Amino acid sequence: MRDTILIAFALLITACSQDDTVLSPEENTSTLGATPTVSINSTFEVSLEEDIVYAEGLSHETLNSANHTTMPLRLDIYTPDNDAENRPLFVFIHGGAFIGGSKQQAQIIDLAHYFASRGWVFISINYRLRGDIGTVPDEWVDYAINNLPSEGISQFLAMYPAHRDAKAAMRWIIANSDRYKIDEDYITVGGGSAGAITAITLGISNPKDYTNEIDSNQDPTLSTTNLDRTYQIKTIVDFWGSKVGLDALEAVYGFDRFDSNDPPLFIAHG
Repeated sequence: MRDTILIAFALLITACSQDDTVLSPEENTSTLGATPTVSINSTFEVSLEEDIVYAEGLSHETLNSANHTTMPLRLDIYTPDNDAENRPLFVFIHGGAFIGGSKQQAQIIDLAHYFASRGWVFISINYRLRGDIGTVPDEWVDYAINNLPSEGISQFLAMYPAHRDAKAAMRWIIANSDRYKIDEDYITVGGGSAGAITAITLGISNPKDYTNEIDSNQDPTLSTTNLDRTYQIKTIVDFWGSKVGLDALEAVYGFDRFDSNDPPLFIAHG
């Protein structure tokens, strides 16, 4: 049953990326500009590169304090051992209520091998958590203090650096897409729980949301985040998440980012 569900899901996320996607159990030998071909069955050996630094972020002693350290932000890349020049991409963001979790959770590793062995590039990212006390815009702090119960403030504020980091990871991926033979027209982003919240935000929000609210004087690590790169997500996978990251943009800034151009969204709750 598990394999049947995953195969159906694999067909769905690739088909949603573009209507003419072709799936084949044979090795992908397509060239750049053609529709990616992936396998229904596990076909390829999987290579793993761990703990690649995609950017840096500040970790404060207390909220937005001048005392801070710079921490590396890391991701893992799973690639199929094939000759394809235009591989589809699946970026996965771990859950944990913005408090805990890791890119190397057992379920994510299983999912990574499932997709990479069938022709996808699969990338799992880490991001700053609540305990890292990342930089947060003043508008977020003011909104939280004036509108939220005290026990919910720190978790709400943790959303900002988490989303900022995930967007930085996406820009790093685009900057390195040639190296990993990623087809930028076939990008799926997904996650579980807090990771799903972030995935939905990445797919729906504007490119500069969760980036331009802080300048390089407040956070010099922005210069490490490939700000000159853009990306377009074609499919969103939501495992028991919500749109609270977008609700925060609307609550703090009055932005409503949903429109008819948004990518298809696969939702699973359990």
